[in-house]
Amino acid sequence: MNQPGSTPAKDKEKTTKDYASYFQTTYQPPSLKDAKKRGKEQINIVKDFAVDEDLKKIGAGKKFYIRTYGCQMNEHDTEVMAGILSDMSYEATTDIMEADLILLNTCAIRENAENKVFGELGHLKPMKVENPDLLIGVCGCMSQEESVVNKLLKTYDQVDMIFGTHNIHRLPQIVKEAYFSKERVVEVWSKEGDIVENLPRVRKGNIKGWVNIMYGCDKFCTYCIVPYTRGKERSRRPEDIIEEVRHLARNGYQEVTLLGQNVNAYGKDFEDMEYGLGDLMDEIRKIDIPRVRFTTSHPRDFDDHLIEVLAKGGNLVEHIHLPVQHGNSDILKLMARKYTREHFLELAGKIKKAIPNASFTTDIIVGFPNETEEQFQDTLSLVKEVEFDAAYSFIYSPREGTPAAKMKDNVPLEVKKDRLQRLNAVLNEISLRKNQAYLDTVVEVLVEGESKKNPDVLSGHTASNKVVNFRGPKHLIGKIVKVHITDAKTWTLSGDLADEKAGVV
Repeated sequence: MNQPGSTPAKDKEKTTKDYASYFQTTYQPPSLKDAKKRGKEQINIVKDFAVDEDLKKIGAGKKFYIRTYGCQMNEHDTEVMAGILSDMSYEATTDIMEADLILLNTCAIRENAENKVFGELGHLKPMKVENPDLLIGVCGCMSQEESVVNKLLKTYDQVDMIFGTHNIHRLPQIVKEAYFSKERVVEVWSKEGDIVENLPRVRKGNIKGWVNIMYGCDKFCTYCIVPYTRGKERSRRPEDIIEEVRHLARNGYQEVTLLGQNVNAYGKDFEDMEYGLGDLMDEIRKIDIPRVRFTTSHPRDFDDHLIEVLAKGGNLVEHIHLPVQHGNSDILKLMARKYTREHFLELAGKIKKAIPNASFTTDIIVGFPNETEEQFQDTLSLVKEVEFDAAYSFIYSPREGTPAAKMKDNVPLEVKKDRLQRLNAVLNEISLRKNQAYLDTVVEVLVEGESKKNPDVLSGHTASNKVVNFRGPKHLIGKIVKVHITDAKTWTLSGDLADEKAGVV
C-alpha cells in the first residue's frame, strides 16, 4: 500500500507533484472537539527573532507588494511582513505591476472576502505567465482553511507560497524555498504558534499605531471561523506591550489601538499572576500618548474593573466597540455567545452610567438559522434601546468548518435582505440623530490625512470615533486640532477650524 503523498506505481511516469496529497499529510481540518482541548498546550515566548545572514540580501533590487483584506489584526500582520521583507532588502511598492513578490493577506470571516481573493488571483495569472520569476503568496486566515488550501493547490497554479497566521515569522525561509526549489511551498500549522517578540515592523505613517496584546480566541461562537484560523487565546506579557506603546509615544504617535480577537480576555491565560485588560489599561493611561483605544471586545469578558479604569478618562477614549450580534436570547444561545439580551443591556447601562459621554458601535448579524420575524424585532428593539452610534451589519452566511454550517440555513435570502434593509434604516436614523447632537459644538480631531473625496479637505476622527472633515493646511496632518461642527450627515461631521480658545465637547 502506498504511503500518503507517494506516487502509485502505475503513475510513476508522471512528473507533476500531487500537492493535494502532500497537504493532506500535513494539515488536519478544523475540529471543534480537538480545539476545545487545546488549553493545555504549552505556548513559548520567543524573543530572539532575526533574519538569517544569508537571507538579508535575497531581496536586493526587488520590490514587494502586499494587499490586505479584513480586520486590523491583518493590517498589523501586514506591517510585520513588510518589516521582515525590508530586513531582507526588499523595497515596498504600491504599484502591483512592478512587484517581484506579491502577498495577499487574506480574511476568512465572510465568503465575499474569499471570493475577492480568488478573483484577484485570476487577475495575477497573466503577470505570472509573463514573468515566471514573480513570486505570488497567499497568507492570512484563508490559508488556515483546508478547503481553501486544497482549492488553491488544485486550481491556482500561479500561487508559489501558502502560509498561515502562525507562520509569519517563517517568511524568510518560505521565500528562500520558493525561490530556490522552484516548487510550491505550503507551510500551514494547525497548532497555534508561539508568541514571537521583536519582529520588525513597517508601520503606516506615524500617527496611529496598532499594538497586538493577544492572539486567538476561545469563545467558539458557532458562526465564526476565527478560533480555528487564529488559534487559542495567548496573551503577550504586559512589560512587552507597555514598552511597545512607550516606543510609539517616543516616536510621536498620537493614537494607539490595542488589538486582540477578544481583547478583554487579555491575561486570562496567565498562570503566574492575576492581570487583565483593566490592569493593562490602567498602566498605559499613564504613558504620554494622547489617545488609547482597544478592539474587539466580547460582552462576556467586559468586567467592572475595566469599566472603572475606562471611566478615569484621560487618554483612554470614550468609544466602545461592543459586538452584540443579535437582540434575542434564543438566537444568542444558538450562536454560543454565552450571554443574554438582558446581560448585554445591563452591561451597556453600566458603561453609560460610568462614562456618560460613551459612544457605542457594534456588529449585528441578521438571518441566522431559525431566526423568526419576532426574534428579528428583538434586534431592532435592542438597537433602539442602546442607541448605537454606528454598526457593522451583515447577512448571515455559513462558513465551512463552523458548527453553524451544519445548521439548516432556513431563512430565505430575500427575507435576509429585507431584514438587513430595515435594520440599516433604524441604525442610520440613530446615527444621524447622534451626529446632529454635535452641531454648533467644538470637538478635538486627530487629523489623519486628506479626505478620499477631496484632497483640499482634511479628515480625521474624534475620541468618540466620529469622522470629521474640514478645510485646513496640510501641516495639521498628524496633529490634534479643534473643529467647530457646522454640518452633520449619517456617517460624517463637517466643520471649520475653531479658535484655539474655544471650548471642547
